Amino acid sequence: MSDEQIGRISGRKVLVGMAGAGALWTAAFRGTRGFWPKMAAGVGSLGAYALYANPDLRKTRVRPVDVARGIISAGLLYGIFQVGDRLARKVMPDGAAEIDDIYHKRGLAPDPFIAAALALLIAPGEELFWRGLINRYLVQQLGPVAGNASGATMYGAIHLVSGNLTLTGAAGVAGAFWSLEHLAQGRLGPLIVSHVAWDVWIFLIRPTT
Repeated sequence: MSDEQIGRISGRKVLVGMAGAGALWTAAFRGTRGFWPKMAAGVGSLGAYALYANPDLRKTRVRPVDVARGIISAGLLYGIFQVGDRLARKVMPDGAAEIDDIYHKRGLAPDPFIAAALALLIAPGEELFWRGLINRYLVQQLGPVAGNASGATMYGAIHLVSGNLTLTGAAGVAGAFWSLEHLAQGRLGPLIVSHVAWDVWIFLIRPTT
């Protein structure tokens, strides 16, 4: 796959991006401090890299109808996580402790900083990088269904570096949800709104606990 092919994504650029994502997730989740600044700067950079590696993403727009679709989508995903939270606490041996550890990160920075980081950098950056670059490259290689499924698996798997199996499972569910939407809609606008709304709601307004 050459860079000169219009609409095609370079596999080399995808590998570079994945190496960066692996380094970022490891540094953020394995580090002892600076989780939110690392995620904000790192995921924001991955989003910018996705715009470079897949120029088609520069055409991404959020339409008025995307706002309504995104909020409804975020509500559906939040309902799934409400059920998943209760199930994980009952089924996973360390489920309760691991969920509490996820929400403990809320106390690592002021709420306004976390809200800005999630809404402006982390949620949009993740959608641009994972669905806009990784999923779309895999779709080119494997087809729409297998490509989006593989992208969702990779999104969940990268969270294994956290050592938190409940977080990894939750990321896998969220990745599958947004990848399914990407398969159905083929646009990032509604997904960006959904990801922003869901992140801010579940972390800062109504955690599932």
